[in-house]
Amino acid sequence: MALELLSRPCVRESSLYVKLRNERVQCILCERRCIIDNEHIGVCKTRRNIGGRLYTLVYGDVSVIESRPIEIKPFFHYWPGSAALTFSTWSCNFDCPWCQNHTLSRVEPAPEQSESIRPATIVRMAENSGDEGLCGSFQEPTLLTDWTADLFAFAKTRELYCCYVSNGYMTTEALELLRRSGLDGLKIDVKGDDETYRRYCGSVCADVPWRNAEAAKKMGIHVEIVNLIIPGVNDSDSTIAAVVEQHVKRLGPDAPLHFTRYVPAYKFHAPTTNIQRLEHAREIARKAGVKYAYIGNVRGHDYENTYCPECNERVIARDGHVIVSYRLTEGNRCPMCGIEIPITGRYVKNDRSLDGH
Repeated sequence: MALELLSRPCVRESSLYVKLRNERVQCILCERRCIIDNEHIGVCKTRRNIGGRLYTLVYGDVSVIESRPIEIKPFFHYWPGSAALTFSTWSCNFDCPWCQNHTLSRVEPAPEQSESIRPATIVRMAENSGDEGLCGSFQEPTLLTDWTADLFAFAKTRELYCCYVSNGYMTTEALELLRRSGLDGLKIDVKGDDETYRRYCGSVCADVPWRNAEAAKKMGIHVEIVNLIIPGVNDSDSTIAAVVEQHVKRLGPDAPLHFTRYVPAYKFHAPTTNIQRLEHAREIARKAGVKYAYIGNVRGHDYENTYCPECNERVIARDGHVIVSYRLTEGNRCPMCGIEIPITGRYVKNDRSLDGH
């Protein structure tokens, strides 16, 4: 059965593993670093040991593909106004009980009946749609890294940006491979403090996402952080303060930090996050020195806009995921006081109707 899988187009030998004794292997894709016996799979269900070699079961096995505004990720300081052809595969290396994409993240891959989409096909789709870039999202894109490394390398020859929306739990080896291949944007969903990760995400280490966020920034990758505020899970002042402290320590005050509203999903039925709690979290961040702290999943809120940290002028106005006013002058400067607002990539004045995607 396992040997038969080798003929499937989405089954490829991974470049991110080491061989051990007795046909065992260690996966080095994420920091779970699973040690996998022959004929077994790792925790994420997308890596299988076949004859003492580790294979990805999802090379080009795309579950969803859709053109989406970059602001929906959310990226607010990265290619503002642009659209990214967004893709995903199956399964995840976390088990968050509130997952809003559980129809993808909790489904195991089926390589015996799946096909593989060529990187050139994805790039052509992006160009035909008028997208400015590519984005791995929906479920954890780290699991597609063997394929996205090839995809991003080709996309860069076509001048497309390349980004991930991730839980940030990849290994340093995987992050470096992605950077070499063309990854230039990384949004990391930070779940909370140590207790949040231990209790809700499958006994994983809370420091890894921050380590990778810091490393990615040093590599020249644009980084933004999102913290989904969930009542009774990570909405205490102490947990929010711990997130903010790490953000300032690892990334500095200029890195965008988004506090987003939770709604009940999957196995979790806590009430929707109170907007005042999100505003309080943002205030904690602002007092700690974060210059660009946002509130997300609350359409029409003042703090989905970008304000100059020097004079408080509204320089980017948003309505949901659409930019309705972009007032930065040449060099991304505030039109009132002239200070530079950190933006990666150029502003794309997009006339396509992207709202609601």
